[in-house]
Amino acid sequence: MRIALAQQNYHIGNFEVNTGKIIAAIRQAKEQRADLVVFTELCVCGYPPQDFLEFDDFITACDTAVAAIAAHTSGIGVLIGAPCRNEKTEGKDLFNAAFLLEDGAVKGVVHKTLLPNYDIFDEYRYFEPAGQWKVLEFRGKKLAVTICEDIWNMGENPLYGITPMDELIKEAPDLMINLSASPYNYAQDVVRNSIVKAHTLKYGLPMIYCNTVGSQTEVVFDGGSLVYDNAGNRIKECRYFEEDFYVVELDTLFTSPMQGAADTPIFFSASEVGLGKNTLEYLSDEKNIEEIYQALVLGIKDYFTKMGFTKAILGASGGIDSALVQALAVDALGRENVWAILMPSQYSTGHSVSDAEQLSQNLGNPYNIIPIKPIYDAFLSELSPIFKDLPFNVAEENIQSRSRGNLLMALSNKFGPILLNTSNKSELATGYGTLYGDMAGGIGVLGDVYKTQVYALARYINRNGEVIPEHIITKPPSAELRPGQKDSDSLPDYADLDTILVEYIEGRKGPREITAMGYDAALVDRILKMVNRNEYKRKQFCPIIRVSYKAFGPGRRMPVVGKYLS
Repeated sequence: MRIALAQQNYHIGNFEVNTGKIIAAIRQAKEQRADLVVFTELCVCGYPPQDFLEFDDFITACDTAVAAIAAHTSGIGVLIGAPCRNEKTEGKDLFNAAFLLEDGAVKGVVHKTLLPNYDIFDEYRYFEPAGQWKVLEFRGKKLAVTICEDIWNMGENPLYGITPMDELIKEAPDLMINLSASPYNYAQDVVRNSIVKAHTLKYGLPMIYCNTVGSQTEVVFDGGSLVYDNAGNRIKECRYFEEDFYVVELDTLFTSPMQGAADTPIFFSASEVGLGKNTLEYLSDEKNIEEIYQALVLGIKDYFTKMGFTKAILGASGGIDSALVQALAVDALGRENVWAILMPSQYSTGHSVSDAEQLSQNLGNPYNIIPIKPIYDAFLSELSPIFKDLPFNVAEENIQSRSRGNLLMALSNKFGPILLNTSNKSELATGYGTLYGDMAGGIGVLGDVYKTQVYALARYINRNGEVIPEHIITKPPSAELRPGQKDSDSLPDYADLDTILVEYIEGRKGPREITAMGYDAALVDRILKMVNRNEYKRKQFCPIIRVSYKAFGPGRRMPVVGKYLS
């Protein structure tokens, strides 16, 4: 039996595009003499459809698309993911399902058992879990078909009370197939391979794992679909961050168990992968940085393409954050589609303007210079009867930032480009940003990227020659909102800050646990209070491209008004 994997990039709710992609892949599978072609979880409607699932018209459109796809299955089996109506009177209205299609008809349906309800996932809000398990019969073979989370309930502390494969193995299947929509984080590839390998070793069966690719607002899917033989050997890993197609002969996936590599560690969660390593080294190691770069470029590209946008605008300060976003945007959208606006004030250094100009010249994107001193002075003049002789403070600093935000949004409104936000995760965590000023934007490019990683990404972009001017990378970071200002005036050293933030945000350790790791208690208290005090700012922030396993946004739900560490 020849089995094809179709790793594709879908658009939520765009049934015409999604169905067209699926039918094209079925045609390709037929040309390569495949007996069965496997697609991904909820490929028909795109993942995650969220509250679209509450509209009957949306489910009807899914049903129509499944029927249209079935019409192209003459002589071939097709496994696709789509919502399925629950015909029973009890439970939720829908199942998350896999449909086996052949010769124009539905030959079998499998319902997802384990419905994740943590981090960015909320499937239990919409779907009823499976209550029975059966293999699918196809051309003399028994297929143990599972859907994404169904294979993640392993390890010493399983999250759910049942493991679907433990039930399916009772029917003596010949092959495991998993339809997945597993989001990217920079440990996910390691965990994904571990989970699939662990299944092949436990059940003595090969596994075909088909994962989606592409970005859906905040969430990036990295592909990396897998084929493992019955002895835990990886036969194929599909491309990352792009579509791919692969055909494998089932007979080649059975080998002697003696050939299997069972001595490599098995990881069941992303938090396990970096344990025992220096945090800063792990955050910025070469593998992770290359992946994060690819994820961010794909996140920008798909956000613009799927929303029907073509052009981007950003404020270019001459600092490393805006420089990195500008370079990423040029890679994602093309130099002609990225407009940089330089907005110096009386506190901007001369090299900030020249550095920003040099960056645009290196990248070849258009740019304009709009000094903000006249606007800033006009604000101060109007406010002077009320401000009187009060000393300069954050109010005057934020007027500058909001003046820049207003200019950028005016240009966005007038000419149509979407504003890219340049705030990094270290800044967002500590509240080092101005609401309605430098926190404005349509999409947060670096909101899940720590400052440590910003520097590593800049070095990565310069790996084949200087793109980002070296002075931008090496000069001390500054918001330049007052004379001689440096980030270090307001924030701890980034090495300490980022390490403690990772332990608190990703590691979910409290102050006592972090202090026990050897950090100064007063420093830990200061940083954690900054994080919690500024939750109200993050609640008003734009969507953030997710690259870690605990990003700000829908995956991290914290109260704005709370006493803990306040």
